[in-house]
Amino acid sequence: MSEGTREAVIGVIGGSGVYEIDGLKDVRWETVASPFGEPSDQLLFGTLDGQQLVFLPRHGRGHKLSPTGINYRANIDAMKRAGVTDIISVSAVGSLKEQYAPGHFVLVDQFIDRTFAREKSFFSNGCVAHVGFAHPIASRLQDALEKACKDLGFPHSRNGTYICMEGPQFSTYAESQLYRSWGCDVIGMTNMPEAKLAREAEIPYATVAMVTDFDCWHPDHDNVTVEQIVKVLTGNADHARSLIKAVAPMLRERPEIDEQGGDRALDFALITHAEGRDPAVVAKLDAVAGRMLGG
Repeated sequence: MSEGTREAVIGVIGGSGVYEIDGLKDVRWETVASPFGEPSDQLLFGTLDGQQLVFLPRHGRGHKLSPTGINYRANIDAMKRAGVTDIISVSAVGSLKEQYAPGHFVLVDQFIDRTFAREKSFFSNGCVAHVGFAHPIASRLQDALEKACKDLGFPHSRNGTYICMEGPQFSTYAESQLYRSWGCDVIGMTNMPEAKLAREAEIPYATVAMVTDFDCWHPDHDNVTVEQIVKVLTGNADHARSLIKAVAPMLRERPEIDEQGGDRALDFALITHAEGRDPAVVAKLDAVAGRMLGG
């Protein structure tokens, strides 16, 4: 390690097949308990050319959880307890722009949260905190993902806005047109509140938004067949595995403190005075906020 750096532990949250990477060694599934409930699945630990990786199937193996049914707090808390220092989210999305065709990867840098039925914060009455979230993506991770996409020759774009809807139903035509009028680039159901919680847990986060189809605004949308969608999904999964394999060595050394990525997001976020904090609430925060709460 060079001065001012430390070894990274890369967390990957995505589909249940993302972790099937050639060369992944020392593989083991482990249950990581969380005070916030059950994570989506066990965590898969492994090493790739010496780089530590931790995978979490977002919907559980076999895709058993709906977007609303995912326990996002437990997932991020479990990642923190597993020692993860940085998170790469791999997510299927619909395209809201003509130039982002199926198979395109968008390395988004902004989010709009339209979800309404999910727990969105680790903090609550008894220990209140407000983290800054103006720039939700860690540019260091985005830089590495962009380089890996270029090296692999994958069609990709850097920056863009991901709008997260509640689901599980897809958009109406009117909604799709509304989101386009807002300047959104892709639409999905899973990155909120995942990214918000990663920031609260002081884990830098980046998203690879993999386009599977055009949303219903597109005139050809109704002509898309299941066979075509399955073909795109299979190709995206193959590319996602290649991307993780390529980007992992680029992230082996990370700054001791990545302030832009959120390593110090809680420095000025805790509002509740120490004497007013609820011990039961504080106890649940031992992993995500232990640095500030003495856990």
